Amino acid sequence: MYQADIDNNTNYRTNESFTQEFTRSCLGRILIFGVIILVGMLVAYFTAPKEEDMNEEMTDNLMQCLEVNDGIKGDVVDDYVHNLTFIFTTADTTVIPQDDLEIFHKYNRLISYRHTFYSTSYLHNNMHPEGTRVGVGMFGIIIPTVFFEDILLEVGTIHKGYEQRLNQPEVKEPEEVDLGQTPEIREFHYKGNEDD
Repeated sequence: MYQADIDNNTNYRTNESFTQEFTRSCLGRILIFGVIILVGMLVAYFTAPKEEDMNEEMTDNLMQCLEVNDGIKGDVVDDYVHNLTFIFTTADTTVIPQDDLEIFHKYNRLISYRHTFYSTSYLHNNMHPEGTRVGVGMFGIIIPTVFFEDILLEVGTIHKGYEQRLNQPEVKEPEEVDLGQTPEIREFHYKGNEDD
């Protein structure tokens, strides 16, 4: 006889507790993962920065961006490194000339939105009328994503003629000249000329 036939009446019991069995089962792992996600979502909901906090912090970050970009820039990596340091530092606004600040506030507008679990800030100007994202806030931390080329500091003429006054005299177009019929032009036949 086989060993399985002999042990048919044996109970298959383990010495594990209910919690050990629950954490090792598929359903238990799914429930534990769901609880962790739910707690993370609750923490994100309550720690998402308010619109006023986003506006204040992002204005500071934009001022730092204006300060840093007065000198010679290396490459795009500089912007990422500066954005990382902007999280932990504040702007020294005495370095930025008052004229530049006025120009910045004249051509740029910062708007922040609080979403369910995070907040975002957008910079609106003539280059980005729909807005470009310059900051994200979550878990109480505001992370700037601003690039200096997103900030509009000067506006020039767009196209010749758009900056002219409305009440200027109209420029007359030259009169059309009728050139008449030219009899020496003949049709060209691809299959051969009739004269040849």
